[in-house]
Amino acid sequence: MAPRSAGDPGSSRRATSRSPPSARSSASRRCGWGSSPISPYVIGKIGESATRELFLTGERFEAVRALEIGLVRAAVPEADLDAAVEGRVQELLKAGPRAIAEAKALIREVAFRRVEDVQRYTVERIAEVRASPEGQEGMRAFLEKRKPYWVP
Repeated sequence: MAPRSAGDPGSSRRATSRSPPSARSSASRRCGWGSSPISPYVIGKIGESATRELFLTGERFEAVRALEIGLVRAAVPEADLDAAVEGRVQELLKAGPRAIAEAKALIREVAFRRVEDVQRYTVERIAEVRASPEGQEGMRAFLEKRKPYWVP
């Protein structure tokens, strides 16, 4: 059975209706209207070279190819997809809720910026998060060799 991508379940379901599991293509190119609206996001995700290849050819590809070019973070056999998703969810649940929110905000703030431009911001963020109640609970739990309150 062909691997399915665990990173994009919505398009996996849509793509499999008339194609092998996880087959993808640049259908917009084949329809004659190009890929302009998604191009900045795709280039940012998989780079200029892979984007050029896929946008120009409209090539169909499987989850393994999506993994190779960095479009998805994991590809597993379809029979293992639920277990892979559950494993990822369990890993995410180990992080503090505020830590997750802060990580998302940090990525948005520092992505594509020079290190020199974000050094002060990152130092201030870590200091604030460590001093927060969640940060203190996480440190206490670590030192006491126990799970923090948010871990099931």
